[in-house]
Amino acid sequence: MKSIKYLTQHEAIVMDQLLMGDKYKFPTESLMELAGLSVASIIQKVYPNISKKVLTICGPGNNGGDGLVASRHLVQFGYDVEIFYPKKTDKKLYHDLVCQCKHEDIKFLGELPDNSLLSKEYGLIVDSIFGYSFKGDIRAPFDKIIEQLSKTDVPIASVDMPSGWDVEAGNIKNLFTPALLISLAAPKKGAESFEGIHYLGGRFLPKEFLRETNLTIPKYNGCDQFVNISKNNNNNKN
Repeated sequence: MKSIKYLTQHEAIVMDQLLMGDKYKFPTESLMELAGLSVASIIQKVYPNISKKVLTICGPGNNGGDGLVASRHLVQFGYDVEIFYPKKTDKKLYHDLVCQCKHEDIKFLGELPDNSLLSKEYGLIVDSIFGYSFKGDIRAPFDKIIEQLSKTDVPIASVDMPSGWDVEAGNIKNLFTPALLISLAAPKKGAESFEGIHYLGGRFLPKEFLRETNLTIPKYNGCDQFVNISKNNNNNKN
């Protein structure tokens, strides 16, 4: 079997544009729902018995939207979830996602708790701040947030890429390393050096799309929404 293909930033952008274009016609809402469901499913697989709350930190783009969707599904799975969403996006889609979360009684925090309170109250932090489109400097308020994440002892699950990492070069800024990385659709080149628990989710790529893009992804089992692609996974033959 061919090795899993790790995408460059340009390839990831082109892939999304193609999926949402006139040929494949996947609306953003559909992709975000499927991605968020897979994120929640992977968290339930890796962390099935969290006794404390889950804190999702959402950024202003699609990665943050994935986090909002994942939070809603996590509540459906029985988790106690809170959301910190410091820079909300003024688009209908995101207003709708926030509304859906509030109907699940998810609390939105006005500020990020300090690390002592994070350790006391939360068993997992979901990092959905920046995704594959991130580049350049980390701007406020996310610079301080990511700095704090670098000092917390609460396990972090990052969605698509650890926030602040270079999408192609990896952790060149010496930022936090998550305990769990959840790549979506296909892993990005910056994750090739990641040594932790690594899952692939976002099971929605059409067969014709895979042929057209020559994209290699691992086989999903049954109806699973995820597959373990960790380097130390003995079942990973890729």
